[in-house]
This record gives sequence, structure tokens and C-alpha cells, in this order.
Amino acid sequence: MRIEKNTVVSLDYELSDATGKILEKTDIPISYLHGGYGGIFPAVEEALHDMEIGYSCSVSMEPEDTFGEFDPELIRKEPRSSFPDNVTVGMYFEGGAEGSDDVLIYKVVEVDDDTVIVDGNHPFAGMALNFSCTVTAVRPATLEEISHQHVHGPHGHEH
Repeated sequence: MRIEKNTVVSLDYELSDATGKILEKTDIPISYLHGGYGGIFPAVEEALHDMEIGYSCSVSMEPEDTFGEFDPELIRKEPRSSFPDNVTVGMYFEGGAEGSDDVLIYKVVEVDDDTVIVDGNHPFAGMALNFSCTVTAVRPATLEEISHQHVHGPHGHEH
């Protein structure tokens, strides 16, 4: 079966930086709904279109095609009192600007007695990335998957 709009594509992948350092690698295949639903980088989806099981490719992408440029405005210095007592570097919190419905995930990057510094940038923001993958399965999407615009698990609707 060929990869076309409204097919579920499963693949093994490696994501590496410009130096070849592996940043992510699958242990089990991931799956996405093909056809512009935003489940995978558009450049990768384009490279996979009309291919079949066993196809391998490598797609190099600039930051604007992946997680965007690093935005220093997404680093915020917050009062220590706004966080739980057990806050530590590496923890994640949801947050956003007052009066906005936009929510970001912020990572705690520094903690002292008075302040907590958090960073809302994706860890790979500002990086050129290389996505290498091999297609392991292709199947027609269910009507429910198409209407929900994402893949469901083997036992139905799972998020």
C-alpha cells in the first residue's frame, strides 16, 4: 500500500543535530495520520508521500521547518513564591501570558532563594535537524481517525 492522504504511517526514526549527534531515536515505531494533519514535520511528510513499506529517507531541515528559532523572550524570571517548595531544575510547568489562552510548557533552568528562571523554548529550537526514517507499516485510516485528525491506538480512541 502506498502512503497517501488518510493513511496511517508507522516508522522508525532518528533525529540528529547538524553534527550527527542523535537527539531522539525510536525504540518502537511511531505512527501518524498522513495528509497534512500536523502529526509529523511537513518536509518529512512530503518525502514519504507515495512511498511504501521499507522506504527509507533522510530529510535535513532548518529551524523554521521544525521547532522554530530560539526566542529569548520565552525565558522568564519569576518570583520563587509562585512555585511549589520542591521546585528543582528540570521540572516542567504550564504557563502563559496574562489574558492569553496560549499555554506553553516551561522548563525550570535555574532556582535560587528569590527567583525561578523558566524557558518556554522547545529543547531543539534554533537547531538544524536531520530526520532519518524507515517506513514499517501503512494502513488505511479509520473514519474516526480522519474525523479526529490523528491516529488512534490498537484498542480505539486513545490520547
